[in-house]
Amino acid sequence: MLTLLALPLVAGQLVPSQTYDPPGAAAGNTPSTGSPNTQWSAVLGNSLWFYDAQRSGRLDAGAYPNRVAWRQDSAVNDGEVVGLDLSGGWYDAGDWIKATYPLGLTMWALSWSAMSYGPGFEAANQTAYMDSTLRWGYDWLMKAHPTDDTLFVQVGASAHDGGNAYWGPDSGLAGNRSCYAINASYPGTDAWASTAGAFAMGSLAYQGTQWNTSTSAWGPAPLANASYSAQLLKHGETLYRVAKENDKKSFIDSIKDIGPAYVPNSFGDDLCTAALALAAATNNSAYYAEAYNHYTNYSLSRSGAVWNWDSRVPAAYVLFAELATARPGLAAGAGLDANLTGWQTEVEGWIERSIAGDSGRTYISHAGLLFWAGDSDEASLNPAMAFAALLLRYAPLASSTDKATQYRDFAATQIDYLMGKNPMNVPYIVGMHPNSPAAPHVVRGSGLTDQSNLRDPPTNKDTLYGAVPGGPRPNDLWWPWRDDWVQNEIALDYNANLPALAAYQLATGAGDPYYVGVTAGYTVPAGQPCDAALPCKNGLSGGAIAGIVIGCLAAIVLAGLAIWLYRRRR
Repeated sequence: MLTLLALPLVAGQLVPSQTYDPPGAAAGNTPSTGSPNTQWSAVLGNSLWFYDAQRSGRLDAGAYPNRVAWRQDSAVNDGEVVGLDLSGGWYDAGDWIKATYPLGLTMWALSWSAMSYGPGFEAANQTAYMDSTLRWGYDWLMKAHPTDDTLFVQVGASAHDGGNAYWGPDSGLAGNRSCYAINASYPGTDAWASTAGAFAMGSLAYQGTQWNTSTSAWGPAPLANASYSAQLLKHGETLYRVAKENDKKSFIDSIKDIGPAYVPNSFGDDLCTAALALAAATNNSAYYAEAYNHYTNYSLSRSGAVWNWDSRVPAAYVLFAELATARPGLAAGAGLDANLTGWQTEVEGWIERSIAGDSGRTYISHAGLLFWAGDSDEASLNPAMAFAALLLRYAPLASSTDKATQYRDFAATQIDYLMGKNPMNVPYIVGMHPNSPAAPHVVRGSGLTDQSNLRDPPTNKDTLYGAVPGGPRPNDLWWPWRDDWVQNEIALDYNANLPALAAYQLATGAGDPYYVGVTAGYTVPAGQPCDAALPCKNGLSGGAIAGIVIGCLAAIVLAGLAIWLYRRRR
């Protein structure tokens, strides 16, 4: 069996020409002057700074200097319980676990943005930081894949080793943390395939190949590194082969002790996107044929799915359309028709069903945020921003200029909502504006040492610049409470499309984000959020309960009055 971990890590990491530090929330009120736009540059810079603040392991590791002064080394002995070095990587969300399956989506989205919006990263002097971000994630994924079929899918889970129970400084995190792996005896088709696709997209990003699927001058960020690209591709091809050849089963069913944080629904979409990304990275039509077979065999056509950690179908649609333009020879080599029109129909059907709600899964809030029932309930901003990112990516390939304009315009409404054009007047990016969330649900930087009172103090000790929280409820209301993890927890995948959105704005010369004109201050709503973190009694909101009580009292009064009138007449 090939031991992939023996492959040496390669040098050649880019060095920033100047150090980037977040400018602070007050700067969000200052209009940009000149080019590039300073506000969008800050959004892009902060979105990558966030990943530095989520790092695990030794923070000054070789070519990866620590630029988050309030972070300390942590979990440096991860993997010792299984005789491996699994230190490094990122903490998945607000707690201390490291989770591989959702990381696949994060690395895919980050790599895709680097492949497409290079001028934006260059304009903001963020190319080197994107390189650092990608390598920090991929270096750990390579550690997590030490042999062909072995993939560690989670580190840390229980209360004693960094689950949700430990609220304290990073330096106090316990050692000997639990490590969970899948292999041929305990298969995980979804995790194998998801990670294979992520590796393939990373390999493609580091090839430095022009990925120009539009008439614009967009191109890749200058990350070209042939040896690193080859290293990532080796892992990707191996994991995809393992996913195909072993029993088809979800990793969550093979590892019962892993906990309920991520429970995938299917793996056909993971297999399809993995094969499609490998087709692009290798220019091999055999992978394209397999991707198309997965698309057919798992009935992925005409989906109303969201794009998130558990649902990759929409990304497959858009990548199929991109390849029909950028690599038409792949379909021809597979004996298939490289028909852009057919993929336009697939993508545009998904877009228009989603906006109109025709799939039965989506609706738009009163203030304009797109919701997916069952997916936006515990993270409302992430699905809407992922949708916007796919709209902007696909628009140059649309079947008409009118549709391209409509898609860009709708994407702009979602981005504006994120940037403060909402009833709360809150730009939902930590540290961007005086109204930005100040108490996200995250242990690191909170200043707390236990969870006895997560609402006090109302502001975190240290600012987690660039983090996107879960977001508002379907009624567009948002409560800035740290104990409401639904609305305020942060996560790697919540931020995964923010660099693409910001780099796109820079590449297209967009004007200031909406928040620049937002007046400081907002009003905390009355009542309760009524979500999974802070449910209302009987599933009803405070207002609904009050209405029922008042209605009952009114009924009693009316009944009493009716009885009194009846007796009086008698």
